[in-house]
Amino acid sequence: MNQELINRAQELRNHGFTTGEIADELNVSMDTAQWLTLQRESPAAEAPVDIAINWNSLGGSATRLRYVSAALSDIALKHGDIDLVVGIATSGIPFATMMADVIEELTGTTTCISIFHPKKHRTNAANSDEGAISSNFGTVEGKKIVIVDDVTTSGDTIKDVIKVVKDHGGNPVVVTVLIDKSGLEEVDGVPIESLIKVSQLS
Repeated sequence: MNQELINRAQELRNHGFTTGEIADELNVSMDTAQWLTLQRESPAAEAPVDIAINWNSLGGSATRLRYVSAALSDIALKHGDIDLVVGIATSGIPFATMMADVIEELTGTTTCISIFHPKKHRTNAANSDEGAISSNFGTVEGKKIVIVDDVTTSGDTIKDVIKVVKDHGGNPVVVTVLIDKSGLEEVDGVPIESLIKVSQLS
């Protein structure tokens, strides 16, 4: 692992980020995030097998984010009508916002947004069985939904959000991600579509 990544993880930890938030910020797995944060105190011999993704050149430009969101919207719409876009906090939120706007333009129908807070972002995640849908945005009940995130690593967050959406009466039609590191094709009957798939060669 790169020393710069270790330093960045340490800096985030010092600012109070949870392991889940560090994993999301650095686009690595939870295991890798934990390994990175432990390197100064008790260096481990071997790093977990993972691929760190840096999409700063995309995230720093609203124009580029919109183009990528348009591509994700196009993929989502091939699975049918969409009423609501659920963005997984934190990095799925910009995509969700722009996707809702693009889907409205393409279909001429109102498309709402909602935000999902994964359990890995909570400091008391051990006491929580699942993440939560924000009550400040669109409700999922009775809606045809696309779930969006930047990177999927293990698929655990995707499983969590699908379960919560279904438990709240929503109909998840498809999951779209910028980069898929999990290799999952579907979860609980919901297809997963990505712009980029990363595979580990053995």
